[in-house]
Formats: sequence, C-alpha cells, structure tokens
Amino acid sequence: MPGDMGSFRVDLVLENPARPGETRTLHSVLVDTGAELSWVPAQVLESLGVEHNNRWLFRQADGTILERWTGSVLVSVAGKRAADEVVFGRPGDLVLLGSRTLEGLNFRVEPVTKQLVDAGPAPAAVAGIGTAHSLAVSTINPKSFSISPNANGTTALIAR
Repeated sequence: MPGDMGSFRVDLVLENPARPGETRTLHSVLVDTGAELSWVPAQVLESLGVEHNNRWLFRQADGTILERWTGSVLVSVAGKRAADEVVFGRPGDLVLLGSRTLEGLNFRVEPVTKQLVDAGPAPAAVAGIGTAHSLAVSTINPKSFSISPNANGTTALIAR
C-alpha cells in the first residue's frame, strides 16, 4: 500500500505487562483508523509471552469472516504508552495500528501532514446531583463555573 492517499506508517514498541522490560519494536506499521483493533504478528506476541485472552470475529470487505485471538499488551508510540488488546495476526494479515490504540494513546490523525498529534483534553465525567454528566473539558469556560461539594459526597459543577 505504499503511496496510498491518506495512509502513513509509524514505529511502535510492544511490551507484555506480565514481563516488564522485555520489548519488541515493529517498524513502519500502517496507521488504520478504520480498524478498531491493532493487528500484530502472532510470532511477535508469542515471543513476548502474551496470552490469548479473547476470540474475535472480523468481517472483511468481501464479507468473509476471520477468527483471531487477542491479547493484552502495552503499546508505545512517539513517546506515549497505553495498555490495549491487540490481534494475534497470522501470515498474510496486515500489521496495523488501529483506532482503539490511537484513542488510548490520546492521538488523533492529522490528515494533511500524515502525522499523529495529541488529541487534546479528554472528556471528563462530572458528577451532578444524582447523575453523572459528561462534559468536554475544552468547551467549558472555567470562569463560568464553580465546583461545589454536595451533602451526598458528590461534586457539583455550578454555573455562575
């Protein structure tokens, strides 16, 4: 897929959380925001001692169904690190960095420069009176609100 419009590649480092310090680096991994999970060659995951956690079914564009195992790893890309579930890829499967890993690393894709960039502040859950409300931190003007503890032990966001 070299030269495909909109595609680009990154290096990533994998680590088994059960065996800290032992890592494997994968070079030129395709960033694929259309793939939910990241796909890694099974031999790489097995060399790190990553265990099979779950069996997933995947539908290909032609409608065929693939069955693959997933396992838990720590993924590092461009100085950021996150835990994620990745696919044990078989020979012939693409090696991909998927959207769930990108979100866990708090990256977004900058399509013009074909780079991963910081996604900015993540949405925060703020407890209200009896219910929790999700608010995007970047849309709140801090001068318009104050935080106040409630009698029931929760915290309220009060408009000024």
